[in-house]
Amino acid sequence: MKAIAVIPGQAHSVHLADIPKPQLTDIPDGRGVLVKVLRVGVDGTDKEINAAEYGAAPPGEQILVLGHESFGVVEAVGPHVTDLSPGDFVVATVRRSGSSLYDQIGTYDMTTDDQYFERGINLRHGFLTEYYVDDAEYIVKVPPGLKEEGVLLEPASVIEKGIAQAFEIQRRLRVWRPKRAAVLGAGPIGLLATMALRLKGIQVCTFALSKPPYVNSDLVKEIGGCYHSTKDLSLSAAARDHGPYDLIFEATGVASLVFEAMNILGKNGVLVLSGVSGGGRSVEVPGDRINLGFVLGNKVVVGTVNANREYFEMGVKDLAHAQLQWPGWPAKLLTHPIQGLDRYQDMMRTLTDTKGAIKVFVNVAPIPD
Repeated sequence: MKAIAVIPGQAHSVHLADIPKPQLTDIPDGRGVLVKVLRVGVDGTDKEINAAEYGAAPPGEQILVLGHESFGVVEAVGPHVTDLSPGDFVVATVRRSGSSLYDQIGTYDMTTDDQYFERGINLRHGFLTEYYVDDAEYIVKVPPGLKEEGVLLEPASVIEKGIAQAFEIQRRLRVWRPKRAAVLGAGPIGLLATMALRLKGIQVCTFALSKPPYVNSDLVKEIGGCYHSTKDLSLSAAARDHGPYDLIFEATGVASLVFEAMNILGKNGVLVLSGVSGGGRSVEVPGDRINLGFVLGNKVVVGTVNANREYFEMGVKDLAHAQLQWPGWPAKLLTHPIQGLDRYQDMMRTLTDTKGAIKVFVNVAPIPD
């Protein structure tokens, strides 16, 4: 069967590979689920792996199949799978269990192992292929009403994890009722974070570089958020205008913005970091002021990346809620479809060169009615 793959460590090696179709018996104990792939979202991770910045093939293999944002339909299940049936729409989590204590209790996204396993990223093949097989533990059912938006669930799981962690941390306060939030970045993660926070009734200001109006700013306003370009209004000025932020969700990876966010976070506030900073840039910051604010203001910083099935299930609930509250809004994030695995070069060009793309995704097979 066809698959979009790279040769890890070899830059710009993306190609169409021919690999064996997986079998239910590849998974022990009758827990296998055979899934026909329908759509796969792609993002900067796939671009960076193709640039040989990271990524590793499964042991004994020369290639790595790309794609960690899956959506598909169950074709067959093993004899010990009781909660999934052929015809179910599903997504798969990305991280796979290692040996740490956290892996053993199902929180494999919090592993302390030095080596980790991620489908489409590190030591495990991804989903940009026609079929995959996995253990039912890693397969999450998606209701038919979300079959158009289901491919958004992997990025949605990242923001769900970050926001859930913020609320879990704030149990220390006995009561925490955040009223104002800022989201830094208006890409898929930033827009999904804006959505999830608005669903909680929180006032949200989303900040990005581009000046409005454009598609992303319109999407923020459509669900009751406010949008600001950082070219027109700094975070510090916005905090003075809107009052201190109880929660800031960062989705840019820009270190200077991270430290500015630390400086304006309100007392008892939480800063959630989801962006990954690259390179070796140095940033001059008001370190004493930030340190003083965090100590005296009981502030917290927490990171979020990768998620276990609990957060995928939260994403299902929030996407369903959003679809009911703002019909058609989630699907508007799916801006750039690529038709078929054969169009892998178009996929990479779109990821690299297309301005205004929110979510690029590959239509691998037609979605059943």
